[in-house]
Amino acid sequence: MGTTQLDTVPEPKYWHLRTVLSEALDQDFAVGEVLPNERELAARFGVARATLRQALEQLELEGRLQRRRGVGTTVAPPRVGVAVGGAQHSWPGEGVDGWEPQDASEALPPAAVAELLGRGGAFAADQPVHTVRRIRMTNGQAVAAELLYVPAASVPGLPAIEAPSGPARARAVLRELQRLVLDGQDRSVELGSARADEAKELDRLPGAPVLLVTTRYFTTAGTAAVSVATYRADTCRLTFADSGGVEITHEPVAS
Repeated sequence: MGTTQLDTVPEPKYWHLRTVLSEALDQDFAVGEVLPNERELAARFGVARATLRQALEQLELEGRLQRRRGVGTTVAPPRVGVAVGGAQHSWPGEGVDGWEPQDASEALPPAAVAELLGRGGAFAADQPVHTVRRIRMTNGQAVAAELLYVPAASVPGLPAIEAPSGPARARAVLRELQRLVLDGQDRSVELGSARADEAKELDRLPGAPVLLVTTRYFTTAGTAAVSVATYRADTCRLTFADSGGVEITHEPVAS
């Protein structure tokens, strides 16, 4: 990786450095290789560490780099296709969707989720719900973490099931939910920041950019469940099909 003079270029220094670094990643580094530390890179390019950090953060957003705990900044591997959101009449957990149930517990939902659960029904914000936690794996890597909020009214047969927690309880909630007749679902996508628990599950740093996919499942009686799935923004590119479904396509980002 050679040096470059940045003072004479009209574009922002960090953006020009991002371009130079991107070219170097293609030519001089292999997938998984660790980059030199920030101090060495800043000295090599004659820029402030703040400028270098901006360029590295931009490349991370583009999926070219990954920052890993205890390792440093590495060259990201090629992206792998992951589908999000199936048919409009498919409950979470139906078929093979790549999600692995981890746990289930009962707690009050966040205010935004409570508002969604109340649409078209009689759900009260002070009612605890079953919260199913799932992880989505692709090629041995966690690419998404989900919290699925299910009101007790949606799974009336659940109290007869003995498993109090863990994967067995999570699968039980999903099975009971699938007994309902699903009328449809709606979905929204927004950019967010990883909370500490999500970052740990996804092997990211707290505050790393993530994509939040919120799905509301509804029946004739109202909202039956709400899913909030957190996807790694550095590995995900969302495309929307004509059917209204969402796909995440992983592919190298052009420089």
